[in-house]
Order: sequence, then C-alpha cells, then structure tokens
Amino acid sequence: MESRRIETLADGIFAIAMTLLVLELHVPSLSPVTSPGELALALLHAWPKFVSYAGGFVILGILWIGHHNHFHYIRRADRAFLWINIGYLMCVGFLPFCTALLGSFIWNRTAVVVYGGALILTGAALYAEWIYAARHGLLADGVTPEIVRAAGNRILVGVGAYAFAVVVAFVSPPASLALYVLIPFMYFRPGGIDRHLTGAHKV
Repeated sequence: MESRRIETLADGIFAIAMTLLVLELHVPSLSPVTSPGELALALLHAWPKFVSYAGGFVILGILWIGHHNHFHYIRRADRAFLWINIGYLMCVGFLPFCTALLGSFIWNRTAVVVYGGALILTGAALYAEWIYAARHGLLADGVTPEIVRAAGNRILVGVGAYAFAVVVAFVSPPASLALYVLIPFMYFRPGGIDRHLTGAHKV
C-alpha cells in the first residue's frame, strides 16, 4: 500500500486536535457593562487555560512535524503499520482532553501526571511506527541506518524527558510543569534527521 492516504488522515486528525484546543478558551461570563478592570482581572484569572492552549498547540505542532518528516522516508505500508499509525493518531486525538484537564487543574498532581503520561504514550507510538517501518522494508530505498537512528533517537529524547517530568511531578508539580514548558524547546533547533532532509532536498 502507498502511504499518501495515511498522511491525509494524519493531517485531518492533527487539524481537528489543534482546533479542539481553542474550545477550552471561553469568554468571561460578565455583564456587557462590566468595567475594563474587571474584564482584565477575569482574563488574568484564566491564565492556565491560555498557557495550556499555547503549550498544547506547540506540542501538537512538534508531533506533526515529526510525523511529516518520517513520511519523507516512508513509502509503503502494510496492515500492521496501519494499526500502529491508528494507535498513534488515537494518542494525538486524546491530547486535547489532557490539555483541557491541565488547564482546569494546573497545580493538581493527577492532571500533571496524566498530561505527561499522554505525551509519553504518543511519543512511544511514534517511535514504534518509525522502527516498524525501518525493520519491515517500508522505507524508501537508500535510507541509511544513520537516518533511522537519528530519527529514532530524536523521539526517545523527548519520551525520556517527559518520563522524568512525570517522576518529578510526584515531588513537585510546579517543577514538572516547568519541565513541560522547557522540553519543547529541544525540538525548535534542527536535529540529525533535519540535516539529512536538507541534504536530500539539495540533491
């Protein structure tokens, strides 16, 4: 099977998940004649919702970029791969709920752990998808073991970082939240697979 329909489905799931995030942002229930100061205060009190929305959107963006990069190399699919991909997209679709939960209970340890756990599962599913494709001949011809390792390691770094943040949450939820904010910055700079992609486009 070709991989194009998988990419189309993934793009649709990501678009819906990103849109769902904003549904947790509600206009304050105040009188139309409320004062500017009262409105500003109400918006200020809703800061966890805005922070969780921004963080969730960035993380979904990172996951989409990772999935997109993989399909630069993935050319074929079999039935097992399709189900692994479905599992990954199921995790992606669950993230808006976890983001909303964190925005509503931002200092609650359970909410912090659920959020981190969902990110670990999503990263693990993406890693499983990539490794399965590499080991079952689903990648384009000429993909080297170096490329496979670079892409896999980039995922595992994030999974390990979120696993550490979840452990920290049992000691200090605020410290865990700080890690959730910092971890995405690791993916703002190009990694090994990005350098391979750049070289491939130059060729």
